[in-house]
Amino acid sequence: MSFGKVLIANRGEIALRIARTCRELGIATVAVYSTADRDARFVAQADEAVHIGPAPARRSYLYPPAIIEAALRTGADAVHPGYGFLSEDADFARICVDHGLVFIGPRPEVMECVGDKARVRALLAAAGLPVLAGSDGPVTDPSDAEEVAERIGYPVIVKAAAGGGGRGIESARDRGELREVFRRTTAFARQVFGNGEVYLERLVPEPRHVEVQLLADAHGTVLHLGERDCSLQRRNQKLVEEAPSPLLSEEVRRRLGAYAVAGARHVGYTGAGTMEFLLHPGGDVTFMEINARIQVEHPVTELLTGVDLVREQIRVAAGEPLGITQDRITPTGAAIECRVNAEDPAAGFRPTPGRLTAYCPPGGPGVRVDSGFGQGDVIPPDYDSLLAKVIVWAPTREQAIARADRALAEFVVEGPGVATTIPLLRRLLAQPDFVRARHSTGFVEAVMAR
Repeated sequence: MSFGKVLIANRGEIALRIARTCRELGIATVAVYSTADRDARFVAQADEAVHIGPAPARRSYLYPPAIIEAALRTGADAVHPGYGFLSEDADFARICVDHGLVFIGPRPEVMECVGDKARVRALLAAAGLPVLAGSDGPVTDPSDAEEVAERIGYPVIVKAAAGGGGRGIESARDRGELREVFRRTTAFARQVFGNGEVYLERLVPEPRHVEVQLLADAHGTVLHLGERDCSLQRRNQKLVEEAPSPLLSEEVRRRLGAYAVAGARHVGYTGAGTMEFLLHPGGDVTFMEINARIQVEHPVTELLTGVDLVREQIRVAAGEPLGITQDRITPTGAAIECRVNAEDPAAGFRPTPGRLTAYCPPGGPGVRVDSGFGQGDVIPPDYDSLLAKVIVWAPTREQAIARADRALAEFVVEGPGVATTIPLLRRLLAQPDFVRARHSTGFVEAVMAR
């Protein structure tokens, strides 16, 4: 099977990224857009475009009936959800299948399984993956949460079972904090994810966040493409990602790859995705979750391996076997991705939408910029504030850091009221503890508090 036309159920840079690979594969594309994105670049680059609703995402990009209608009306064979929005919504995937459309991602039942963080944690623990001490499943009562916390020891993390993207996670240092944290997290989970279930885990102090990139087809092949270190993050939202992880020994790296492949096989995973792990200060690793989609930071792995992850994702969804084998995946050099957001770090990372009066992304050797904007475009206030991803490759980590700083220094972004995270990103890259790879997931907050 091959696709003649793919509808891209997303916006911005990821919609543009998917459209580019589709064009190289000879596949026609359909963009869907809200009123706020009528003049966006991803709309202009698609072969067809369909207006699906007003600016609020719940009435456009998060509204399945409009997306399905657009796919059927334009004769699309498949739907690519990108990341965010409906990308990990098992119900949406099932609706696509019910209407004769291929959902470019895992099967709905697999998405349902891995989307329940508490359930998949228990499932992979039974398969032999190391997990943090925690509840055996969802915890529905504050008293039960206190019992679990007393058993595993404080501090603990309360996590939304249906959460994702670093949201729905709070920590509690003692019994006095736990009830309020439990109440806030369940309320947030119910409002944002439509599922108020939460679970508990023991909090790891000063961990590193490491994820393994996976590709799997329907013919029994499961591959890993190495790991990415995502420890530079603010409130569980990633700012800088790099590969390879600078602190992993070859033995731990091999172990992580084996865990990721075994876990993916155990749940019947197909497509592109990541297996997320915590690296403990003492060197232990524990499983966190599976992200059943293409990642924002997937270009890091693409620069290191030369593999077009979106291409393989589309081919797998069309029923084709993976075009690569594990022995041909040989990551070389070092790659870093910096997320340039239209936000003001000095004002609590307040989004700064507005018109771009000047926009000149960097270039030169080893620099890739994924963006959905250009000069004269308007950054709408309705969506994620990601403006661009600056991704660099170099033979060594030291050279990659220097190249990332040079690229960020070249990046010109101007507009009335528009601020970006570029100054903060450059500050983080210059920190001695980052250069020496001594940072952890709490590093950004510590730097900003100085």
